[in-house]
Order: sequence, then C-alpha cells, then structure tokens
Amino acid sequence: MSLPRQLSVFALVGVIATALHYAVLVGLVELAAWAPVPGALAGYLSGGVVSYILNRRHTFESVRPHEETTWRFALVAFVGFCITYGFMNLFVERMSAPYLPAQIATTGIVFFWSFLGNRLWTFRAGPA
Repeated sequence: MSLPRQLSVFALVGVIATALHYAVLVGLVELAAWAPVPGALAGYLSGGVVSYILNRRHTFESVRPHEETTWRFALVAFVGFCITYGFMNLFVERMSAPYLPAQIATTGIVFFWSFLGNRLWTFRAGPA
C-alpha cells in the first residue's frame, strides 16, 4: 500500500478510535465526575484496543504473528499513553486549558508518533 493511502487509512482508523476515546473521556468527566487526566487515559486505552484491531488488518495488512505485534503495539501505545499524560498534564493542570482543546492538541501529537512507530516497527514486515 502506498504511503499516502496508508496514512489515510491510519487517519480513518484514528477517527474511529478517537471517537471512542473522546466518548469515554467525556462520559467519565461529565457523567462520572472523573478528573480530566485520568479520563483521558481511560479513553486512550479504549481507543487503543480498537486501533490495534483495525490497523493490523486494514492499515498495515500485517502478517506478523500476534505474539510479535501485540507487545510491539502495546509498547508504541504505552509511549503514546505517556505522551498523552505529559501533554494533558501540561495543558490542563499547569496551563489551565480546557480539557477538550487540550485533548485535541494532544491527539495530533500522538497521531504522528503512533503512525511512525507502528509503520516502522510494530507492523513492518519481518525478514523473508
């Protein structure tokens, strides 16, 4: 698959996973009275499960065994999780930004990290 098409499919999968992420975030903050940072992290985990399933099959068309891709994806996602924590903490807790605009900015940052990490390492075809 060409890089532009792969990036487009990754973005579409990201929209789906992000919609779930934001639904969990808003539900936890607005309905369950969670603080925004833990709500963002719970949303990130929910979206991550959807992201793995769809990206493995549709974006990267990976043939690597789940035993390899699952832990690699989890590691890339964990770094993204840490990036999410760092930027949400910076924007919301330290800069007093509203949580949704902070999450939008954070999502953009994590998008590029995740695409590169997963394309170049998680789902990259192994040696023949």
